[in-house]
Amino acid sequence: MTPTSRPAEGPPVLQGVRVIDLASVIMGPYACQILGDLGADVVKIEPPQGDVMRRVHKRGADGIGALALNINRNKRSVVLDLKSEQGRSAALELIGTADILVTNMRPRALRKLGLTYEDLAAANPRLVYCNAQGFRSDSSAADYAAYDEVIQAASGMVDLMQRTTGEPSYVPTVMADKVCGLTIAYAVLAAYIGRLRTGRGQHVEVPMADTMFAFTLVEHIGGRVFEPPDGPVGFPRSLEPGHTAFPTKDGYACVVPYTPRNAADFFDFVGHPEMKERFAPEVFQERLPELYEAIGRYTPAFTTAEWDAFCSEHSIPFSPVMNLDHVGEHPYWTSGHNLTVEEHPHEGPYRVISPPVRFSEAPTGIRRHCPVLGEDTAEVLAEIGYTPEQIAALAPQDPPNDQR
Repeated sequence: MTPTSRPAEGPPVLQGVRVIDLASVIMGPYACQILGDLGADVVKIEPPQGDVMRRVHKRGADGIGALALNINRNKRSVVLDLKSEQGRSAALELIGTADILVTNMRPRALRKLGLTYEDLAAANPRLVYCNAQGFRSDSSAADYAAYDEVIQAASGMVDLMQRTTGEPSYVPTVMADKVCGLTIAYAVLAAYIGRLRTGRGQHVEVPMADTMFAFTLVEHIGGRVFEPPDGPVGFPRSLEPGHTAFPTKDGYACVVPYTPRNAADFFDFVGHPEMKERFAPEVFQERLPELYEAIGRYTPAFTTAEWDAFCSEHSIPFSPVMNLDHVGEHPYWTSGHNLTVEEHPHEGPYRVISPPVRFSEAPTGIRRHCPVLGEDTAEVLAEIGYTPEQIAALAPQDPPNDQR
């Protein structure tokens, strides 16, 4: 039975697991949203001014930013001023009820606030504690400011761009934040499974630079994997300048004859069978630059739909290039409900990027929309025994006028 053969009927896989999201920007919140999509009770602790991502591409003075809407669903928002004794005390009590904590605060800030693993594990030895700052906490760079661009530069990704484009540019997506967010999610789940076996939590560290270094070198360590090296770094197929999408008669498409057999079928289709011997198995890899040049020369003769039909018939890797202005219009995305329109209680209709993972017995999806700043403070603190008077005493005196 496939996960899509019928609606899942069981509880979410992480139901009953409490996660404290003590993170900001993208990496940590993205990781915690994944856990929330899987059913965890995610409590996002925010400062009185809110996570800065709430203000990115927002609509109106008191709106929630577009990015925040799709990295903070399935969470509850609690506002606490960790610099105040009352706010920190409430946070510690809340963390005492948690199974997992994720933070991207730098080590110096965690020490100053008394929120290191050592500070918290004594009171809650079952806690799985993950900190994910830019660089290893035992390195001289531990407290360096580290955003996505910094990590792309440090890990070699900018060098890869320079090798292919001639410019030391950044990959035009927050690659490091998102890859590290995924790494956080699997790392804390592994530690949680370990806790089920041993009864004890542990400290998990996901340094962004180390994570992206490992991610980048998988294929690009190349000949340097051997000692002594027997060739240069880099994966030739990826670094070849002609390794691009190609023009068709009516657009652009990824057409990738990946094997000598694919290449032979390609040249038969475009009416140049004499080219096949140029890409025989024994010389195929070394002639990739010539192959890419030839593909680009012949793809404009046919429409994208014609290339789709041909490549499908001959098992040649293919996809039209999706124009992001038309995101979600392709039948594949619409049939999979990958981008749906939901009703946010504060923002109204908005597009939701659906969880990509499906389970046959456990539902994923939206249980809670991205909360308005602090909207769950009273509810969550009441759950750990705070009275209405104590909760009121924790309320910020001068809340920002652009967040509710």
